[in-house]
Amino acid sequence: MGKKEWKIEQKAAGLLAVLILEGALLGTAGGILRYGAGSRPQEAFYTAMDTPGHEEGAGGYCDEHQAEAKTALRREAKKEQGVVALTFDDGPHEVYTAKLLEGLKKRGVKATFFLMGQNIEGKEELIRRMQEDGHLIGNHSYRHIPLTKAGEETVCEAVERTEEIIQGITGERPQYLRPPYGDWNENLECRMDMTTVFWSVDSLDWKLKETGKIVENVENKIHSGDIILMHDIFPTSVEAALELVDRLQAKGYQFVTVEELLID
Repeated sequence: MGKKEWKIEQKAAGLLAVLILEGALLGTAGGILRYGAGSRPQEAFYTAMDTPGHEEGAGGYCDEHQAEAKTALRREAKKEQGVVALTFDDGPHEVYTAKLLEGLKKRGVKATFFLMGQNIEGKEELIRRMQEDGHLIGNHSYRHIPLTKAGEETVCEAVERTEEIIQGITGERPQYLRPPYGDWNENLECRMDMTTVFWSVDSLDWKLKETGKIVENVENKIHSGDIILMHDIFPTSVEAALELVDRLQAKGYQFVTVEELLID
């Protein structure tokens, strides 16, 4: 082999190594912020091969993937700091959300609430209370339906409708979105000017509906840097959430909002 041919092969090998490294980094970033339809967002968040870009028939990443890679790295760094994010979907509920807010305030804990548009009317004061207490308010679309099956225009309208309702109450536009069922894809991602957030620990509170079992399930899985999925529409979920706060605080964990966990 001549010297010229050897140099070309050397450059090609170097380029391939860079592409492989970049692909692994972007795969890690995509897992926590965006997970494709039909996947398991509560599992394998840090495995590059499980991200949407590697699924059969999946599209490529949006232009903001480099920023997401940096966000994932910041989150990885926070794993060593003993912090977790407690998140609640499907509310607000006039009784259980109120009890949860009272319990969190008593414990000095900030959480993230992904609100469902159809559940907001008549509970505006609860949402103002969330804001006053320092909780992060996110968007959970208008109804609890799989978004990838609804059509892009319908999804955009549902998310924007909920966004307008929340902004009308708080004066602030929600920056974070959690799709119902974690059902999402790259086409929807590229159309939404929001950060989609999934979870790394599913409490299964909607299924277990027993305080002790919910607490045990989360405690057996929890690690620093995790995002915990819960719902503020069941009494057992609220009881379990407050008991979890007490137990995890006793172990040295700090509770932060999703924004504080993902961004410096």
